[in-house]
Amino acid sequence: MIKQEHQSLWRWICVRVLTLAIGSVIVIALCMWLRYFIQNIWIIHQMSPAVREEFTLLREQPELNLARFHQIVDEGWGVSYADPTIASSDWIMVGVMVLTVIPFIVVLGLRSARPLSAQVSRLARAARSVARGEFGTRASIVKKVPAELVHLTEDFNAMTKQLERYDRELRASHVAMAHEIRSPLTAAIGRLQGMLDGVFVPDARQLNMVMKQLQHLSRLTDELHLSSLANAGQLTLNKKKMNLTELLLERAGWLKPQAEAAGMSISVSPVLPCWYIGDAFRLSQVFTILMENALRYASESKDLNISLQKSEGGLTIAFRDNGPGVPLDFLPTMFERFTRADSSRARHSGGSGLGLSIARGICVAHGGTISAVLPDGGGLLILIFLPNK
Repeated sequence: MIKQEHQSLWRWICVRVLTLAIGSVIVIALCMWLRYFIQNIWIIHQMSPAVREEFTLLREQPELNLARFHQIVDEGWGVSYADPTIASSDWIMVGVMVLTVIPFIVVLGLRSARPLSAQVSRLARAARSVARGEFGTRASIVKKVPAELVHLTEDFNAMTKQLERYDRELRASHVAMAHEIRSPLTAAIGRLQGMLDGVFVPDARQLNMVMKQLQHLSRLTDELHLSSLANAGQLTLNKKKMNLTELLLERAGWLKPQAEAAGMSISVSPVLPCWYIGDAFRLSQVFTILMENALRYASESKDLNISLQKSEGGLTIAFRDNGPGVPLDFLPTMFERFTRADSSRARHSGGSGLGLSIARGICVAHGGTISAVLPDGGGLLILIFLPNK
C-alpha cells in the first residue's frame, strides 16, 4: 500500500493561495491577449491587399509615414483605440474579465479550503464526544490535508485510544480494588466484632490475627499507591551508579530464610560486578517482587536461577524457575494490575495481583522492558532489559 504524502501547513496554504492568485492573473492576461489577437487578425483580414501590404511595412517602420500609419489604425481599429481614458474599451474589458474571474476564484478557494475545514470539523466532533466520556471515538483523516493536521489527528486518536484503555483499566481496577480491600477489612472487622460479642476471647492470638489483616491492608494500600504512580509514569527515580550483581545478591540474602523454608535455592550468575546507573531502591523492589513470586508460586521447582548478560544496548536480567509455569494465554496480560493465573500461580497463594504491574512500571520508568516466556523444559522465564542511558 502506497503511503500518501502530506504537505506541511505552510506549503499547503502557499500552494493554494499562489495557485489562485497566479492562475487568476494568467487567465485575465490570456483573455486579454486572445481578445487583441482575434481582433487584429479580423481587422487585418478585412483590409485590401494594398492597404495590408502598406500597413505591414509601416508597422515595422512607422517613422516612414507616421500620419498614414495612424490613419490606417484609426480606420481599422477606431479613433478610440488609442484613447488613454479609463472609459476605453480596454479598461472595460479588464473590468469584465475581473468580474468574470472573481466567482471562479471564490469557488476554487472554498473548494481548496474544504479539506482543512472538514478535518477540523471532524476533530471538533470527536473532541466533543470524548468530552462526554466516549473515549472510543476516533477522528478519520481527510484526503489532501496538511501534514500537521494529519499528525494532530493521529496524536488525537492515539490519545483517545490511551484514554479508552485507561478508562477500561480503571473500571476493572475499581472492582478488583474493592474486592482486594474488602477481604482483609471484612476479616478484621469480623474478628473484632466476635471479640466484642464474646464469641472470641480477646487474647494475644486473636489480636495478632486482626493485626495481620490490618498489616495486609496497609501493604495493599502502599502497593496500590505505587502501582498508580507507575502506571501514570509519575515514579520519581533517584539514579546513581550501582552494582546490580551486589543488589541481586543482597535481595537473595534477605529472602534466604523464606527460600530455605520453601526448600528453594536462589542463585545469581555470573558473580561479577555489573555496573548500572539507576534507582537502586526501585530496582530492588522489582527483584524482590520477582523472587517472592517464585517463592510463592514455583517453590516446587527448588531452584531460581538469576543471570545477567551485558549487550551493546544495555543489559538483560533473566529470572528462570522450573515450576509449573503459567497458561500460554496468560502471558499477554501477566503484567497488568490485579491479574493472576487461575492454575498453579493461583489466587489462594496470597498475592495481591499488583506486584508484576509495579515491576513493569519501574522497568518502564528506567526506559526498559519486562517480559515473560515459557521456555523449553517447563517453568517460567522473566526477562528484564535495562538500556544504557
